[in-house]
Amino acid sequence: MIKYVAISFIAILLSACSSSSKKSESSQQKEDLNAKELLQGIWVDDESEEPLMYVKGDTIYYADAQSAPITFKIIQDTLYTYGNDTTCYKIDKQAEHIFWFHSMVDNTIRLHKSEDENDSLSFVNRATVIPIYTEVTKRDSVVSYDGIRYRAYVYINPSQMKVMKTAYSVDGLSMDNVYYDNVMHICVYEGKKSLFASDITKQMFDNVVSADYLKQSILSDMHFIKVDRNGFHYQAALSIPESLIYNMVNLTVSFDGKLTISSVK
Repeated sequence: MIKYVAISFIAILLSACSSSSKKSESSQQKEDLNAKELLQGIWVDDESEEPLMYVKGDTIYYADAQSAPITFKIIQDTLYTYGNDTTCYKIDKQAEHIFWFHSMVDNTIRLHKSEDENDSLSFVNRATVIPIYTEVTKRDSVVSYDGIRYRAYVYINPSQMKVMKTAYSVDGLSMDNVYYDNVMHICVYEGKKSLFASDITKQMFDNVVSADYLKQSILSDMHFIKVDRNGFHYQAALSIPESLIYNMVNLTVSFDGKLTISSVK
């Protein structure tokens, strides 16, 4: 299993070889199809003797089950991978059974082609996503305001919407990890009368959260906070997976069923 270092969200965005000039450069030059053919198969780390990656066609599959498949090209002496970011690795040596290249932290990754059929087991039955919630979670709050009782519900629903996050191994390999987003459902009742009911997705917060942050974040949690003269107050958490980075958003449902979204000040 590949170990990861903790890297801040800003560092993740800055560290990849993902500028438009690099993308343009790699797309305009001719791909080395012979080098791509040599790279087909399962590759094992020379030091650990653990399978690192499986190359099939124009796709690299990493042994780490959390990492998404990533497409690649070899142009001249450089390996380009195309995922959330475009990343380039200088190739030191390539032959039928040898592949050496420089990682982003300037480590030399030395691989040899596997001849053990059991190594293929590292790339089957892959759990490519880790959901925050595995089943619907219900929260029920009974509150009173001005002598009237209300019920304020939150339902947290795991979805099939995938969120991609770029991560880096200790050796400096760029990998795209995949996670499930969640859909929240909030509703408010006065007795049996429904005052409000709606699904909430992170896309609804695009006026208070930047597009770049929304792209890599998960709508990870939702809580009912209080009721007052303005209505029913909820707070949502938008989190970057496997980090301490999060953003809070306020939601207010008025007594006449109108939803207002605002940033936390």
